[in-house]
Amino acid sequence: MFESLTDKMQGAFRKFGSRGVVTEEDLDQAMREVRMAMLEADVNFKVVREFTSRVKEKALGAQVLKSLTPAQQVIDIVHGELVGLLGGEAPKLNSSSRPPTVIMVVGLQGSGKTTSIVKLANLLKKQGNRPLLCACDIYRPAAIDQLVTLAKQLDIPVHEEGTQVNPREIAAHAFEKARQNAHTHLLVDTAGRLHVDEAMMAEVADLRAILDPAEVLFVADAMAGQDAVTAAKEFHEKVGTTGLILTKMDGDARGGAALSIRQVTGVPVKFIGVGEKTDALEPFYPDRLAGRILGMGDLLSLIDKAKETMGDEDADKFGEKLKKGSFDLQDFTEQIKRVRKMGPLGQLVGMLPGFNKIKAQLNVDEMDDSFFNQAEAIVSSMTKWERRHPEKIDGKRRKRIATGSGTSAHDVNQLLKQFFEARKIAKTLSTGKFPMLRM
Repeated sequence: MFESLTDKMQGAFRKFGSRGVVTEEDLDQAMREVRMAMLEADVNFKVVREFTSRVKEKALGAQVLKSLTPAQQVIDIVHGELVGLLGGEAPKLNSSSRPPTVIMVVGLQGSGKTTSIVKLANLLKKQGNRPLLCACDIYRPAAIDQLVTLAKQLDIPVHEEGTQVNPREIAAHAFEKARQNAHTHLLVDTAGRLHVDEAMMAEVADLRAILDPAEVLFVADAMAGQDAVTAAKEFHEKVGTTGLILTKMDGDARGGAALSIRQVTGVPVKFIGVGEKTDALEPFYPDRLAGRILGMGDLLSLIDKAKETMGDEDADKFGEKLKKGSFDLQDFTEQIKRVRKMGPLGQLVGMLPGFNKIKAQLNVDEMDDSFFNQAEAIVSSMTKWERRHPEKIDGKRRKRIATGSGTSAHDVNQLLKQFFEARKIAKTLSTGKFPMLRM
């Protein structure tokens, strides 16, 4: 989502080079480019103006211009301001002193509200909780069926009373059921509309008064841009939301909503949706997203995914191979099979530090599942010896491998070249120095 913004941010700071002194004019030019990059990414113009002003003020106030490494310090200031813009510390879910903790999920139709509430229930269940879902969206066709179907796949109970009972009664009955059956959380799926209207707001406010929820989470479609920010602000003012869920963060939108919504609404983003599967909901970490925007990667999230999918021991081995750059093509095929379980490959490699620079070094347009499908086919056509000794694969072997994998000799040559380059890049990761900070 932030690839274009990342490229332009890196370009703005790359002009500093490794010079020992950066003039105020250099800083002004960099801030102009940062401003344009954020505006093109559809970030709210007031947010952009305040952001660049704070960065410049801090950079000048910290005497960065006289520093021996001014570029690094400016980037550090930008990173800190991005973290602040995104909310600072990672927010946690509020909880009630006596169970069940009630969480209302609100939003417009098409934002992914019903899917998100099931994902949230699944996340709570994985953490050892006992959630109960409540179907109060009695207006949208098939909303209840969708909730029941998704929840059944995850073995999560749903309280529903059809479309003829008032949502107020449904919610009251669900709360009593959750209390009697010792559920830790009651998650209420409220009615949505194609646009904000008074009837919807009145109903949501009524449910809020009855249930006294610990959380009222607004679901915003990150691909809707500033429209999502506007809707979130209206809900907060009229209903009193406590947090946000940003969906479709794996999409190809410009990402401005994610950078604007916290500042405009004053409400923290608590979760982000990163895919369609029921496990594709993650807690929101401002510092990690800020790092990705600046090209520093998000190795912590990558490690979390690895440990959740592979287990600690296998993840540690995977990490050591990656850091040392000691893996061969046999390791590659074994790890690709495991990594596929962690999510879309394009999304995962995007968490690597300096991802855009890595793509340029490897001469790859897009590192997605199709890229790895061809790579896996080529490697699968090699003998075990060839996978262990890729540097010894000669022209005759390459021709045979191409025939076996249904590719060309050029494809095989390119993959081997990319593999050797990737192995060198992996070694640099073990230093802990990201490409953006090595300028």
